[in-house]
Amino acid sequence: MRSSLFSPSPDGDPRGFLTELYLAAVRRAQPREGMARHLPAPPQGRTVVLGAGKAAASMAHALEALWPARAPLSGLVVTRYQHVPPRPAGLPERVEVVEAAHPVPDAAGLAAAERILALTRGLTADDLVLCLISGGGSALLTLPAQGLTLADKQRVNRELLESGAHIGEMNCVRKHLSRIKGGRLAAACAPARVVTLTISDVPGDDPSIIASGPTVPDPTTCADALAILDRYRISVPAAVRAALEAGQLETPKPGEVAFAGHAVHLIATPQQSLEAAADVARAAGLKAYILSDEIEGESREVGKVHAALARAVARKGQPFERPCVILSGGETTVTVRPQPAGTPRGRGGRAGEFCLGLAQALQGQPGVWALAADTDGIDGVHDNAGAVVAPDTLARAQALGLRVERFLDRNDAYGYFQALGDLVITGPTHTNVNDFRAILIL
Repeated sequence: MRSSLFSPSPDGDPRGFLTELYLAAVRRAQPREGMARHLPAPPQGRTVVLGAGKAAASMAHALEALWPARAPLSGLVVTRYQHVPPRPAGLPERVEVVEAAHPVPDAAGLAAAERILALTRGLTADDLVLCLISGGGSALLTLPAQGLTLADKQRVNRELLESGAHIGEMNCVRKHLSRIKGGRLAAACAPARVVTLTISDVPGDDPSIIASGPTVPDPTTCADALAILDRYRISVPAAVRAALEAGQLETPKPGEVAFAGHAVHLIATPQQSLEAAADVARAAGLKAYILSDEIEGESREVGKVHAALARAVARKGQPFERPCVILSGGETTVTVRPQPAGTPRGRGGRAGEFCLGLAQALQGQPGVWALAADTDGIDGVHDNAGAVVAPDTLARAQALGLRVERFLDRNDAYGYFQALGDLVITGPTHTNVNDFRAILIL
């Protein structure tokens, strides 16, 4: 995804300026930016590439371009449908890329996971495994534990996504219901050396949570997974519950010999992208403040808190002096509200719901604009990355007979901002460092 050829001014084109900040964040998260300095030397034996995530295809392309032309390289990665970037001219294909469904897994993801696990057979101590891991890998790399079907995993995944559980909780369950996540892929690679190159999409940048940590030890337990399932009232087959209770689905733990000599490198993080956006804002003469790259919580409520801060700056010049930009990242959640039978499901994701809560709480505050978008270019499962909020958002909606409360009740951020022409649509960005939020206060 390219930036525009001009640099919009914050006061003359607030929407364009906020879009430039988002694009700067996305550019910083492209895999080639941070991959080169973390690549090991080619081994005596084979180099096998395995990977999964929304950025897996672009990571594979970057690796193919950086790896010595005469050094053997082969392997397989799986990414989300329509998340394969055009192959650079003249770049030979050495790593196969396949596509599968996200956020709910499908048969293509199951087949890809089986093939990836099969590629670990016969590895020796002279071989090197390069694992390319990014957000989205939990759904894309699906290999159900014994006693679970793909349909079971699909239902559990869907219920987790709608429960309001945070990403650490969801991935704890996913790891214990898998034969490849939670460090099991690394264990299968023994005795080969494993080097994991990862793009973080989780608060805190914990590699054991990113894509459910297929190549790193897992500190969580079967008991933790059961507690989460019970907390959100999500059922699993009786035999699987019994296996969890008996600890039979436990994951490899820190300190186990299977991880000896392995390395994990973060090649892109949410904080780096926020800093890139802040640099663009400062170059335009604005003060820029990064609240945090680890913000979690219900999206609409996080929107209300951001609105309170923005109103304080706009009205009182506290705690920041305007004009300024306030930036934040992390991974919020959306708890899907039950609807009467026959009512169409709402459309939208975390970024859109944040914008609904923000617009409602800003109450048309003059001088405040905002953009929230997912850095992978897809907010939930729809074609928008996010949405824009302006001082006249509520007034324009009311003129169309749209009440923000009703759209919040239906979790229908997409419908609200589509009617206003305020969706942010970029297409897949081929990376993923999760939520990006920017509030401009003039």
